[in-house]
Amino acid sequence: MNSQKPVLYNTSLITDDDIYLFNEGSHFRLYEKLGSHPVKKGKLEGTHFAVWAPDAVEVFVMGDFNGWNKSSHPLRPQKESGIWEGFIPDVGKGSNYKYHVVSIFHGYRVEKADPFAIYNEVPPKTTMAVVREILER
Repeated sequence: MNSQKPVLYNTSLITDDDIYLFNEGSHFRLYEKLGSHPVKKGKLEGTHFAVWAPDAVEVFVMGDFNGWNKSSHPLRPQKESGIWEGFIPDVGKGSNYKYHVVSIFHGYRVEKADPFAIYNEVPPKTTMAVVREILER
């Protein structure tokens, strides 16, 4: 279990150009930026998570790697884009996850699917899995 690994914020896959195109509505390769992406940066391997949640005050990644803890892996907002992101070390291909979102509306909390996930479980199960190959960054 990975519950003690902190979320890192210095491994972003999202550039200022991506945010500009996203806000303009003309980013045609969002699947390369949002969702879950296994990444290797130097000797560090893990997964970069990014999701658009414009009405959130907090977003967390919960999964089998942290015992489905709703608050141990917070994501950070990416400027004023509504995109939340973070890198979690040692989370890789096959890890199941979903997002826990806290809304600006009365602190409403909800578990959300990843709209950019490649693999989703069949109902009544509701998790996504990291399935892409590792990207060298």
